[in-house]
Amino acid sequence: MNELKASVLMRHEVGLHARPSVKLTKLAKGFDSRIDLGLSPDGPWVDAKSIVKVMATKAPKDSIIYFRAEGKDAKAALDALVMLVDGDFQNGP
Repeated sequence: MNELKASVLMRHEVGLHARPSVKLTKLAKGFDSRIDLGLSPDGPWVDAKSIVKVMATKAPKDSIIYFRAEGKDAKAALDALVMLVDGDFQNGP
């Protein structure tokens, strides 16, 4: 299977702190695909389904969040995650 990638600007005022991280990981866990998150297009990558690892990235406001996914629902997963981050975490789980 092919790996898909996407990126999105972190608009949330305080970045990827607890509440946005919970929303992001909860959404990611709803997909079967492997989903990783990074702060650079080349990584390092962390499991987007792990709240501890996502919070540890400490992604600040105005940073670019990179996603990569592989699996049968990878495109849908990336679309949903980009929409969540781009929408300032207002929608989603």
